[in-house]
Amino acid sequence: MNMEGNEVARVSSTQTQSSTSSSSAAVVMSPCAACKILRRRCVEKCVLAPYFPPTDPLKFTTAHRVFGASNIIKLLQELPEAQRADAVSSMVYEANARLRDPVYGCAGAICQLQNQVNELQQQLAKAQAQIANMQTQNAHLMALICDEMAQSSQTLPQHDQQSFDDFNSSPHSYQSNTSFLEENNFELLWEPLWT
Repeated sequence: MNMEGNEVARVSSTQTQSSTSSSSAAVVMSPCAACKILRRRCVEKCVLAPYFPPTDPLKFTTAHRVFGASNIIKLLQELPEAQRADAVSSMVYEANARLRDPVYGCAGAICQLQNQVNELQQQLAKAQAQIANMQTQNAHLMALICDEMAQSSQTLPQHDQQSFDDFNSSPHSYQSNTSFLEENNFELLWEPLWT
């Protein structure tokens, strides 16, 4: 019985060892994109691994084509870790710009953007000048209308002007007219429509 117990313990220990080795084999870390492209073994503390994931190999390919792997590694090692992600983004952007425009690179893109800003500022200045011109024209037109109204009110006879002002200033002028209409038409409202 004792021998059988030892054999059972040995079998169970080999099963646990095989299960732990298979679980560790299942959690194999794939090399970063840089190490995969450079065909080298990706070490645990690879400088390039956090910035060039295996899912995005084009990012490293572009930067490597322009700057070279040794220059990228050297630059990243010289920088503090807080600035490395920004440095990688800048290198990838510069590399893409350099591949699109081998002569000017980022400077060409910046020059194009500055030209667009200048054109938009000129268009904005023209639009603001047109708005100011329309506002002055509107002010002149309103002044002319006011002058015409003042002149037309001065040319009315004094009697007509007084009655016109009295009519406009009386608060019950509209109400008195409507009550007059209602009194005269009261009987007409009650007449049948078919007669």
